Amino acid sequence: MTLIGGGTVAALLVAVLLGTGARTSAAHDPDNPDGTGARAVARVLADQGVDVEVVRSAAELEDTEVGADTTVLVTSPDDLGRSTARRLLAHADAATVVVADPGPGAVAALGVEAEGIGSVPDAPRGAACTDGGLDALRGLAVDVDRATAWPTTAGCFGGPDGWWLASADEGLLLLGAAGILENDQVLRADNATAALRLLGQDRRLVWYVPDLADLGADDGVSLRSLLPPWLLPAVWLGGIVMVAVAWWRGRRLGPLAVEPLPVTVRALETTHARGRLYRDAADRAHAVRALRRHTRVTAAAHLRLPEQDTDALLRDVARAVGRPADEVAALLADSAPPPRTDDELIHLARSLAELDREVRAT
Repeated sequence: MTLIGGGTVAALLVAVLLGTGARTSAAHDPDNPDGTGARAVARVLADQGVDVEVVRSAAELEDTEVGADTTVLVTSPDDLGRSTARRLLAHADAATVVVADPGPGAVAALGVEAEGIGSVPDAPRGAACTDGGLDALRGLAVDVDRATAWPTTAGCFGGPDGWWLASADEGLLLLGAAGILENDQVLRADNATAALRLLGQDRRLVWYVPDLADLGADDGVSLRSLLPPWLLPAVWLGGIVMVAVAWWRGRRLGPLAVEPLPVTVRALETTHARGRLYRDAADRAHAVRALRRHTRVTAAAHLRLPEQDTDALLRDVARAVGRPADEVAALLADSAPPPRTDDELIHLARSLAELDREVRAT
């Protein structure tokens, strides 16, 4: 057994390093010698006596004999459409079909109602097969960079998220651990043995690489088909929730109220309102100008002096109350510096009120 395993590994190394022939860059392609290609697996299968035939169109597949002794491996499955998938399943009805790394569109085209769960594994996964047709894989473990699991009822390499090799239907297998076919991962764990046993269990292997040119008119892809199935119900639910919240939190208008016009507003309310506006705006300069103007108007009316001649008014007010002219000018003149803080504004307002009382007392 050790000798056989060593020979397999050596054959794979030779196939990877020395392979020649047609080249392509498609992942899991038998003619791709790069890291993501599968030339090594294809060469070793052929060396072990498996009749490997590569077909690259739906018409070429239908011209190829596919029977009960044949395994059909489908790579680049996202190039399958519904029409080419139907043709594949109809022609390979008696064979075992293995689809490598299918996306949601390919799974839907194959008629499989299962949603894959992608992951980046952090450890190899043992076979633990529940499908009797995959007994050859028992006891093996595979290790890949990326895997997709399907929660079907049977398969191999299972875990809490599903099977990396899922039995989707009679004779139809979904290979989510497609890294076991790749040149740069085939030598990990038991990847090489798993790939050779899975694809070499029959006498013939038909390696089918779909061609986009085979797609029919009914294979068009709409934006809705690319969206996850839960998105549309979620959008409807979100819209209903938004309408409910708007109705719950929205402002409800009551009956119209009749208010007699003109409305009388008390002077004290107006004063308080304007004071709050000045305070919110922190406009102390505007507030002090209003206080000084009011005090000058009151003093001019009481002393029967013209309000427009500010210098004469300040001089007469100082003479009337017996204060120095400079002190009165610092209180009443607009050219005097405004207060820098609210406390200074309050102090100035009190000084102006005191001056107003002195003027009224004369």
